[in-house]
Amino acid sequence: MTTALDPVTLAVLKGRLEQIANEMDATLYRSAFNPIIAEAHDACHGLYHATTGDTLVQGTSGLPIFVGAMAFAVRAVIARVAAGAANQPGDTWLFNDPYEGGTHLNDMRLVRPIFRDGELFCWLASVGHWLDVGGNVPGNFNARATESFQEGFRVPPVKLIRGGEFQPDIVEILNANSRLPQSNWGDLNGQLNALDLGEQRLAALLDEYGVETVSTALDGFSARAEALMRAEIAALPDGHYVFDDFLDNDGISDEPLKIALDLTIAGDAMTLDFSRSAPPCRGPLNIAYSTAVACCYVALKHIFPHVPANAGVLKPITFIIPETTLLGVKAPKPVGGYTETILRVIDTVFGAFASIAPERANGSPYATINALSLAGHRDDGGRYVMFSFFGGGLGGNPEGDGLNHGNNPISTATIPPAEILEAAYPVMFTQWALRPDSAGPGRHRGGCGAIYEIEALAAGGADVFLLGERGKFPPFGVVGGQAAATNRFIYDTADGPKSPPLVTKIADIHIAKGQRVRLESPGGGGYGPPREREPASVARDVANGYVSAKAAREIYRVALDASGAVDATATAALRSEAP
Repeated sequence: MTTALDPVTLAVLKGRLEQIANEMDATLYRSAFNPIIAEAHDACHGLYHATTGDTLVQGTSGLPIFVGAMAFAVRAVIARVAAGAANQPGDTWLFNDPYEGGTHLNDMRLVRPIFRDGELFCWLASVGHWLDVGGNVPGNFNARATESFQEGFRVPPVKLIRGGEFQPDIVEILNANSRLPQSNWGDLNGQLNALDLGEQRLAALLDEYGVETVSTALDGFSARAEALMRAEIAALPDGHYVFDDFLDNDGISDEPLKIALDLTIAGDAMTLDFSRSAPPCRGPLNIAYSTAVACCYVALKHIFPHVPANAGVLKPITFIIPETTLLGVKAPKPVGGYTETILRVIDTVFGAFASIAPERANGSPYATINALSLAGHRDDGGRYVMFSFFGGGLGGNPEGDGLNHGNNPISTATIPPAEILEAAYPVMFTQWALRPDSAGPGRHRGGCGAIYEIEALAAGGADVFLLGERGKFPPFGVVGGQAAATNRFIYDTADGPKSPPLVTKIADIHIAKGQRVRLESPGGGGYGPPREREPASVARDVANGYVSAKAAREIYRVALDASGAVDATATAALRSEAP
């Protein structure tokens, strides 16, 4: 008979289990070969339920989007075992299938069963973004992909380690299909080391506390998360709420794609219905059902930050995500641009909550990762692929302004430093700065976007690929706040600077040595009417270069004198005028 644990023991075990996942994260960050894992921390580790695959514990520095997605990944392995595949101590499964608990093909997953006294206790899992997994485009963000085969190689759940025996033929196949096999090999070993460490730490914890005590604690964590989430939902007004947003295009045809949410609250339960969203598209802006659920979790975790991060959070939520929409596709529909779509899904949840609970709402973040790749050959003949994502402004919120040059809400990742990218690749950043007048105006303005300008240094120049968003539909404001600036991309040609016909997506340009690309990312949407912003705050923004004097006067209705100080009389007159 299982007995309840006292609060102190529960707290200690919670800390110990989270520390295991945190150490796994740190192990991979310190040993990965590619900067997107080592510097940007595009990875995640956690513990998952033996029979359901539910997330039990995740590291605090792993990507939030993986909390929900990795549960589906573990379930894919559980399904293999249920269908008759052997599962024994010393096994480790490997796969990147985005339709079986994945996100996109670059995210390579390792799943390991953990046995105790001959019984399956739980699963450990690791995921990390590999730099290149084949496909038509170096780095794999192929804005023109019309099927997954053009995005990279797809690996179903297979055993990389079988009963403790490493299977080198699996690695040979992976290496033969990548432009950067050495980078992938280093990342793979980092993930295996992280799993080894996690297994050792978990064994020590089970030795100390016993299987029954730790199992009881894990069940308690999920139950507590569910109870807290139900209480949060029950405190909201019952009703039906609607919010729609749009993607610029699918990279193939220049037609907007609607992401539509119908959100219903009834007592302590919530339904998220995306049935009105656009049908599957030809280009890579589709996502699988598991990815859609995972990004909804991220949105809700931002709105309810004090609810613990495990599968209990999702128990009160019903998801309606039909296969007839671009949010629930099956193979071989392309999904390589999933980051852009999940950010728009998150925005629809944020937008709906502006009506449900304005005191919890925030303006839209810049909501595009701007997946930019520069690829080519170094002067010594070696091949390189520089992939990175970039920052922008976060939305204004009830407590203050949005963060300048932050990262998107899908991520706790950091933007790789210019120095690291310049050291690793033949490129030079000629500008890395905040973008003036990019923040959405509001009582609490959004954060500023950024300007990045990159010059090719290799004699052969560089091929350039971009998969971004928010070039046509800007990050929105809430509760009277205004929209931020849209995304812009410019590249040098022999005939002068140009921009892509599809605004934020391109896959077929080459820049010569000395030529540059320029990315101007959006800011975040504003919160509350701009005329309610404190004039002194507007003056400070102008002095810091965030807002122009022209915008201060025309949007915020604040007049400044020659010294930059607020002209109180002129400001009062401006604000007394009708909007």
